Amino acid sequence: MSASGGAHAMGHESLGVRASRSIRHPLTRTLLVLTFTTGLVDAVSYLGLGHVFAANMTGNIVLLGFGIAGSGGLPVLAPLVSLAAFLLGAGAGGVLAARLADRHPSHIACALAIEVSLIAAAAVLSAAADVHPNAIGADATIALLALAMGVRNATVRRIAVPDLTTTVLTMTLTGLAADSPLFGGTGKGTTRRTAAVLAMLIGAIVGALLLKTSLALPLASAVAITVAASIFYIPPLRGDA
Repeated sequence: MSASGGAHAMGHESLGVRASRSIRHPLTRTLLVLTFTTGLVDAVSYLGLGHVFAANMTGNIVLLGFGIAGSGGLPVLAPLVSLAAFLLGAGAGGVLAARLADRHPSHIACALAIEVSLIAAAAVLSAAADVHPNAIGADATIALLALAMGVRNATVRRIAVPDLTTTVLTMTLTGLAADSPLFGGTGKGTTRRTAAVLAMLIGAIVGALLLKTSLALPLASAVAITVAASIFYIPPLRGDA
């Protein structure tokens, strides 16, 4: 590894470590906000677009298996569309991360801008068209959302703040239990992990409630919240990168 590459890696590591030390760190707050919006997005995709996830690809793999087996009337095409779009987004996010590896705030800001644009496009599509499960409009909406989540996941993976993947909670819950004083652990990271679980749970609840009004409303809310996170959290992050 070159000297500059080593410096870049150390910069990423130190940023992630600093963010993991306090829930008040601007990057930690940003990731918690994004975790909340995951609940909104997956509420739309799963409840409104036909039992498919846009962010949780583990769930999609399982649902795809059930669909292939012909169980529960679950779809096959929708999970495939979501998986393909997610992988494309993750690939694009990886390219973005490589090009902006030494400019963390710019990297996050650019990734969030792409995410906002894609979710906004999904919101417009769901508002303008008669989007319902097992239709072209639904598949297009799923693709836009999964593409956005793929870009985000590649970005968050590069930043590597422990327990804040923003889209899945399995390892977060594992750490919460395994490191708990109840089981002989130190309890380190409990606040961050608990906040992540609550953020996604509350996001899912809010998303499900907003979905009773329209498909577009929870997506528009996710856009507005992500834009707010960029405005309030990215500028302080520039001074800490």
